[in-house]
This record gives sequence, structure tokens and C-alpha cells, in this order.
Amino acid sequence: MFQPADRLSLVQEYYFSRKLKEVAQLNAQGMDIISLAIGSPDMPPSPQTIEKLCEVAHLPNAHGYQPTMGTPELRQAMANFYQKWYGVDLDPKTEIQPLIGSKEGILHVTLAFCNPGDKVLVPNPGYPTYTSLSKILGAQIVNYNLREDNGWQPDFDELEKMDLSGVKLMWTNYPNMPTGGNARRETYERLVQFAKAHDIVVVNDNPYSFILNEHPMSLLQVEGAKDCCIEFNSMSKSHNMPGWRVGMLATNKTFVSWILKVKSNIDSGTFRGIQLAAAEAYNTNTLEWHREANIQVYRRRRDIAEQIMTTLGCTFDPHQVGMFLWGKIPEKYKNVEDLTERVLHEARVFITPGFIFGSNGERYIRISLCAKDEKVKEALQRIQAVEW
Repeated sequence: MFQPADRLSLVQEYYFSRKLKEVAQLNAQGMDIISLAIGSPDMPPSPQTIEKLCEVAHLPNAHGYQPTMGTPELRQAMANFYQKWYGVDLDPKTEIQPLIGSKEGILHVTLAFCNPGDKVLVPNPGYPTYTSLSKILGAQIVNYNLREDNGWQPDFDELEKMDLSGVKLMWTNYPNMPTGGNARRETYERLVQFAKAHDIVVVNDNPYSFILNEHPMSLLQVEGAKDCCIEFNSMSKSHNMPGWRVGMLATNKTFVSWILKVKSNIDSGTFRGIQLAAAEAYNTNTLEWHREANIQVYRRRRDIAEQIMTTLGCTFDPHQVGMFLWGKIPEKYKNVEDLTERVLHEARVFITPGFIFGSNGERYIRISLCAKDEKVKEALQRIQAVEW
């Protein structure tokens, strides 16, 4: 009999993949579920971005294979972006690698730096893909704690007491998802010190720095960070382009060359029209438009999401940033799904239970701001109509 590879026993189907099937069944029964669960921006990219894509798509010579390392235009635009918004100088030829999204970057970086059995530090709570892809590739997961009373920042005293032998990578994510904890200069400085002291490559996933955040930061702003750290960035959130699958990583040229060796054996480059349209989005003034529009739109939705949290009896940090709202559930609920399943079946609103991000998220819920204003308002009305 045919059998799957052993690695499949180490992971489950992605939570949202499973849960959305249930939501689809409920909708088929006429339930009309409002989803406030997934962080997929519902607004379009700038008109200039779409126009550039169409313009290039009409060119007869634009449809062949593209360089895996990315077009010069896109790499230069990414370098300009980092200089303009973070004040970080990057060599577009050697210190930038375009990606087909951050998930691809997690795969490639792990393949480039970890042998089977090597350890990786993964935040708890944290993005589930840090864990699942590491398991699939045979790395050992070593969780480190993020806690509300520490602003969801790493506890470096606790980290120093851990057994760090065999650790090759440390995944970080600031501004943080799912908690909304913002980037801090002192955290970034400590991360660079930690990386150098223990010969661990720190990888900071940084796609949320422009959402409800007036002071975007980069780990690479810290002196010496480029020598021992890698930073991911993405157009999915800042430019409303999640389906375009355009991301990047920035680091030193040696690390880039190792990652490119992996990537070049896996894909054959992104469509030229997407790359040049992405460069257009980076190079024009569209980011100012996006940043202001996104802050205004997400601010309106966030105000409503806060009312939802309050109605459910949840507490939250009003200073969190990003496109989600993270809140702690009342003590009367034994577990988080006692609340989220009631919200789904009684109020017909789909919100995310925090346990999918790790054990430190078991008493929390996450509300996405990626739904039209009228839908978020309707979700609030439905929830207010239920006795909690």
C-alpha cells in the first residue's frame, strides 16, 4: 500500500485550511458567516501598480523565465525602500533577495542553514509556519516565551538560561503577529548581541511595520545586524498585494548567496510583470498613499474591533499595532474555543482562537481588520445581540 512520507505525521493541515471548510459548509446552509479571522487585505494595490502589470503583460517578450535572483529593477526598488523608510543601506546586487512571499523565505532559509536535527528557536505565541516548516525539514523546535507582561518581547534572561547547543536559527517577528507587540530598539539591539554571542542567525519577519504604526523600524538599523541577521519584508500588507506573492529578504552577501543556491533549485523566477509592477509600487509615492489610507481604514475598523472585544468581555492592549486585535478572554471560559465556537455558531462571526499560535496564546483571541467597514459593523451588531 502507498504511504505518505513520515514527515507528514509531524504536522497537521493548516488550521485555516481546515476551518474554512467548516465555514463554507455553514455558508452553504445559509448561515452567512462574517470572517474576521484571516489577515488578507481586502483593498487593492495602487492604480499605478496595476497599470504597470497590465503594461508589461502586453509586451511579447515579457513572458519567458526570469532570473531567480530577481530583476535588477525590483532589487533596486527594494534597496530604495529600505533606505527611504528605515535608513538602511543595502547593495541591491548582493544584499537583497526577492521572494515569493515570506513562507517561501522560511523554507529557503531553513534549508540553507539547518541540517536535520539542528535546533531552531521559535516564539510562543508565533506564526505557525515557523514551527510546521521546521518540523517538515527535520529541525528541532525550541520554543521561547513571549508574554503579555513583557510587552510580548523576548525574555533575554530566560533565553540565556536555556540550552542553546545546536541552535542555528532564531525566528522573531516585530511588529509581532498575533499579539500586536511593536518593534523596540532595545529588543533589536539585544537580538544582535544575542546572535553574535551564541553564533545564532536571527531572522526577523517584518511585514507589519506600516499598519497602524507611525514609526516603522528594521532590525537592520542596528549596527552589525547585517553580519548575523536576516530580515524578511513583504508587499502583502503594506501594499495590499497578498495574492501577488512578492516579498524579500535582506542580509549580507554570503547569506544571500547560500539562500539563492537553494532557491535557484526550487523555482524559476517570478513573472516579469509582477516584478516590475512591484518595483513601480516601491518607487512611486504610492507607499505614502497606502500608509495613510491603511492607517485611516484600519483605524476605523480597529475602533469597531475594540467594541467587539469589550462586548465579549475580553481585555486588550490599546497600543498594539498591525492589522489584528489580540485580546485575553474572560476567566469564566474554560478554554478559548468555548468562546470562539459560540461566536461562530450563535453570532455567525469567525474569529481566531489564539491556541493555534502556541500554548501562550491559549487564553486569547485574534480579530482581523481585513473586512469591509460595513461587515465589521455588522459583526459587532450580531455579537451584541447575543447574551455573553
